[in-house]
Amino acid sequence: MNTTEPTTPEELEAILARADAAATAWAQVPAADRAAALRGVADALDAAASDLLPVAAEESHLLPGRLAGELTRTTFQLRLFAEMLDDGGYLDARIDHADDAWPMGARPDIRRVLEPLGPVLNFAASNFPFAFSVAGGDTCAALAAGCSVIVKVHSGHPRLSALVGRVAAGALDAFGAPAGLLQLVFGTQAGREALLDPRVKAGSFTGSIPGGRALFDLAVSRPEPIPFYGELGSVNPTFVTKAAAAARGPRIVDEFIGSYTLGAGQFCTKPGILLVPAASGMVDALASSDRPAPARLLNDRIQSGYVEVLQGLLAHDAVAPLGSTDGSLDAPPAPTLVATTAEALLADPDGLVTECFGPTALVATYRDEDELLAVARVIDGQLTATIHGEDDDAIAPELIRLLARKAGRVLWNQWPTGVSVTYAQQHGGPYPATTAPTSTSVGTASIGRFLRPVAYQGLPAHLLPGALQDANPLGVPQRVNGALAD
Repeated sequence: MNTTEPTTPEELEAILARADAAATAWAQVPAADRAAALRGVADALDAAASDLLPVAAEESHLLPGRLAGELTRTTFQLRLFAEMLDDGGYLDARIDHADDAWPMGARPDIRRVLEPLGPVLNFAASNFPFAFSVAGGDTCAALAAGCSVIVKVHSGHPRLSALVGRVAAGALDAFGAPAGLLQLVFGTQAGREALLDPRVKAGSFTGSIPGGRALFDLAVSRPEPIPFYGELGSVNPTFVTKAAAAARGPRIVDEFIGSYTLGAGQFCTKPGILLVPAASGMVDALASSDRPAPARLLNDRIQSGYVEVLQGLLAHDAVAPLGSTDGSLDAPPAPTLVATTAEALLADPDGLVTECFGPTALVATYRDEDELLAVARVIDGQLTATIHGEDDDAIAPELIRLLARKAGRVLWNQWPTGVSVTYAQQHGGPYPATTAPTSTSVGTASIGRFLRPVAYQGLPAHLLPGALQDANPLGVPQRVNGALAD
């Protein structure tokens, strides 16, 4: 981890061999010891903050306060997963005792528990150099599950990644973790070859739709296909009912501007489309609103991609600038709004429902609230969908039902930017938001991506995993004969 040069084939082979051996050893480490190691990593990262933050700011162009908060999120996440390991409920231990009177015929003694998948390859994200990178959510969940981790470093912050890797690996070593438990690879080719290697048993990714889809296709094209958990893209539509616009239109306008420009619009949960009543006055308020000063984007590739998508929107026959567009294509870009109608959006969803990763959002006006339902039906998979409404809105139940089919998280009178790390969080959604709509990449439930169920039938007690023994030596929650045991 002392270089940021592309990983050579010889180096990659050694990394994969160490990861394979480490996965076997780490899976046997008691959960309490894995929890202690995660806490050790969190403590080490906190202690190294004065070294990490300046490098992060230099490479990512993000503000110091944002980065400090992101590092805090990262270490909190590690400690939260440690608490989950202490509890043991993540194992989903199920015990069915033998029952000769079982209605379907005599039932054998069968017991089921979740076990680690094996080595995991994590493709780090550009826009969260701490929280979705070397020691971020995917790494945290995989280590907690009992897997070894190889991180394909993002080219946007290689020096920070190497530094975080050294700090985290050093902390793991101090807790007696197996060598090679957390390793880094650099370069596109090394990441591709690692994903194709049979020793890797799962992949995770946060980034663009084209990049994520290409990796997903590789993962499932292998002789032994593997799970690939990709977070790809989302426009996170926001629906404002007529009643909400009348009750608090100016406040919604102010909050929307703060949300879509947060972090220069470089959040995967940025509200990229806002649907508002045409006669509400909100369009005029948005056009004349003050917007934050331009902020530098993460890297040149994101800047050029942002300009390309924005130029495409501005060239669309049904799109017009909303307020000033001075500096919108500059580097750094000025925050921009463009306008269309719900009717036009419905006529060309492929052209208008598109992610513009940066400080731009599309405002679509509607005449009748039935248009909101029509839009909800045509949009594709999303990470989030937001409704600003009133409790007695007649349209609300049907709109919520439709959006719940399209998004992983449905919000009411709140904003999607800011994804809290909690037990109930869901950060995922139908394709193209993710490649795995049944999973989440944020929150404690994300550990399930890196576990698989194993059932043991008829084994003597002393050969069973501790979580499945009647004596329950690990003290984990058990579901016995269908009921949670006291």
